[in-house]
Amino acid sequence: MMTRDIESFLAFARTAAPDFGPATARAAFLVAPDGFRLAEQSAQDNAYMADAGAFDGARASMQHRDLQRALSAVLPTMCFAGDPETPDALFPNNVFGTAAGRYVVGRMRHPVRQREATRNDIRDFFGDVLGYREIDLSKQENPCELTGALVIDRARGLGFCGLSECCDEAGARLMHEAFGLRATLMFDLSEGEYHTNVVLAVLAGRAVVICPDGFANKAVVEAIAALYAPHAILCAPGEHAGFVGNCIALDQHRVWMSAAAGYALLPEHRQQLAEAGFEVATVQLDAIEAAGGSLRCCIGEIF
Repeated sequence: MMTRDIESFLAFARTAAPDFGPATARAAFLVAPDGFRLAEQSAQDNAYMADAGAFDGARASMQHRDLQRALSAVLPTMCFAGDPETPDALFPNNVFGTAAGRYVVGRMRHPVRQREATRNDIRDFFGDVLGYREIDLSKQENPCELTGALVIDRARGLGFCGLSECCDEAGARLMHEAFGLRATLMFDLSEGEYHTNVVLAVLAGRAVVICPDGFANKAVVEAIAALYAPHAILCAPGEHAGFVGNCIALDQHRVWMSAAAGYALLPEHRQQLAEAGFEVATVQLDAIEAAGGSLRCCIGEIF
């Protein structure tokens, strides 16, 4: 099922058992922020991106290593070298995604990011080392920026796809099919939002973090919150701006977010996460956040 009809999706989703696959990844991969700088093409539609003067490559590299070190204590985490010609490559989940036995290559909107899809080392890792089948969407014309645009409940096989210049309806359908999902709800993001995973996170299939201001239709927010109730955290504007929505669960017990997000997280929402069985783990990523993304954007999941 692919639909914009909220009630139809909700009726189906409520019957979806958590037997689609593992709720969290078995490993993760990163791409180093080599050549970290302002990507002018990406800055055209990423309102979270700072001015060029705020970019500090050395600090970003240090924080990125800290992130890998922290995640490695939870699950195997590898890091590919960066490329100065692709300054946004430290956000690989937009370009490469995985599902059981296959990997997907997305189609990015901007040419500077389309170059990332040509990385033979990453393709060979998934294809030759892991033996995954390739689904290459990078050469068709519809933007589909993978798990930036599409937030997935891996336990139940449900997709939540925010439409923007980074993903249209045709691109959403391609991703739905590539990941083999049971049902995907399509909806419009608010004007100025570029990726769903900045305003929505599904945590191990049992909790959700939502930034309501990122959604054009508040009925979508209400439906998603109802699906995961009572473990639905609705972020205040300060939490939204602090990247609280750009969090991720990599096991059943922790939700990871940047230190800035952890600081912005309201005490009552931290308590809600605890009631859902999650402790909050943070990593300082302020230098990386200058590039318009935060912790979840840096992480490619391997299922």
